Formats: sequence, C-alpha cells, structure tokens
Amino acid sequence: MSERVHDPVLWADDSPACEPMVHGEDIAPHFHDYGQLRYASAGALVTVTQAGTWVAPANRITWVPPFCVHSGRSYGATDVRLLRVPAALAEQLPAEPSVFVASALLREAYLAMIGDDGSARARLLLEVVRTELVHAQQESLRLPEPRDPRLKAVTDLLHADPATPATLAELGRRTGASDRTLSRLFSTELSMSFHQWRTLLRIQRAVLELCEGASVTDTAIRLGWANPSTFIDAFTDLVGQTPGRYRSAARDS
Repeated sequence: MSERVHDPVLWADDSPACEPMVHGEDIAPHFHDYGQLRYASAGALVTVTQAGTWVAPANRITWVPPFCVHSGRSYGATDVRLLRVPAALAEQLPAEPSVFVASALLREAYLAMIGDDGSARARLLLEVVRTELVHAQQESLRLPEPRDPRLKAVTDLLHADPATPATLAELGRRTGASDRTLSRLFSTELSMSFHQWRTLLRIQRAVLELCEGASVTDTAIRLGWANPSTFIDAFTDLVGQTPGRYRSAARDS
C-alpha cells in the first residue's frame, strides 16, 4: 500500500467497470483530465497518491479529482465500478482524494448510471450522486505518505509488517537514520508522531480485515495490539464507532 507513484500516464478512456481484480492486484499510476468516482461493489480498493493512502471497503466510494496522479491495489476479490465526473461537477467536490460513506440511495443511483452515459436519465442520476456526495459523511482515515527517503524507508517497513513491535530507534538502525531525525521528520513532514502514524496504518488495515469478516479479537492480535480493549479504544477514537459495530454495518451493507 505504500508504493510511490512514478511515471504516471494519462488514461483518457476508462470502461465503467474494471475487470475483476484478484487480491493484491495493482492499478498502475495514472491520471485523468476529468474527475473519477471509484466504487468496489465487492472486495475493497486502496488508492495511493503522493499525499497519502485511502482505503475504501465495499460500502465506501472514493473520489479522485481531475489530474490527480493515483495508483491502486485490490484487497480481496474486487469488482470496481468507475464513474466519470465532468469538470463542472468536479469543482463542487473536494480538491483532494476523499472517501465517502455510501448511503443506500447513493449506491443504487451510482450503480444505475454504469453503462448509461450521456442520456437524460444518466444526467439526472449523476445529479443525485453529486447531491448525496455533498452531504455524505467523509471517512477520515487518510494515511499521509512521506517524501523524504529516510522516512519512507521506515514507513515501507511498517507497511510490510504493521504488527511489528519495533521502536523508532530499532527501525532507524535498520534504515540508517537516527530516531531523533526520524521523529523530527514524522512531525514536520507528516504532522504526527511515529506512534500516531503506525496506529493509523493499523486502523486502516483493521478496516479491511473487519469488512472481510475477521473477528475483533483476531484483528487486534494480528495487527499488533497487546489486547483487544486497547484496539477497540484506538479504533473508536479514529473511526467514531467500535470495531464490532463497524464490522456489523459492513456486513449488513
């Protein structure tokens, strides 16, 4: 989930649905001259830019603004539905990538538009989608990604093993940087501490696992928490609801 986007290309034409993606399949870095909405009707989709990483399970819709370079990765067997957003409507949506909670109306209007570009019905449905997005709750789990190579070496290790109990000093020894330097970089470049960044990474991974049906206890242990109650507190603080409630809502949707 941490790879940097390089050598992006303009994709002028997207089909409304990607081919089904297997777990861990990558979408190459690219950009569009229009806005794009990305919805995984099954599985989950991770969107990566130089600014950060966004996670969208099957009950979330990802917004990518025009000319924003992005890549992606599937989580689980993923079926992605893509929707163009004209520039005039794109201006009414956030200027950076975002993930929205999909209401039942938003989801059904979105899916009804697929393959129906240009008709009067499609234009009406797109207005419904836009209106719902303007009022939809935004997911707050953007994980900022570093540019400094010393810091990126550390975050790459954490992406590869979020559960590692290694301290910042230990990770620094593995990457050739002091913990003092790394601590400063976390603060100045990512505006958070090492502990906050690793916790956010773990919570992103927890969202994916819970949406796949993993239990709260198994998720907590697998992602490095000493006990489930600590995980529940951290998850609730960042997501706004307990992991058990989040898992139930994802299953129901």
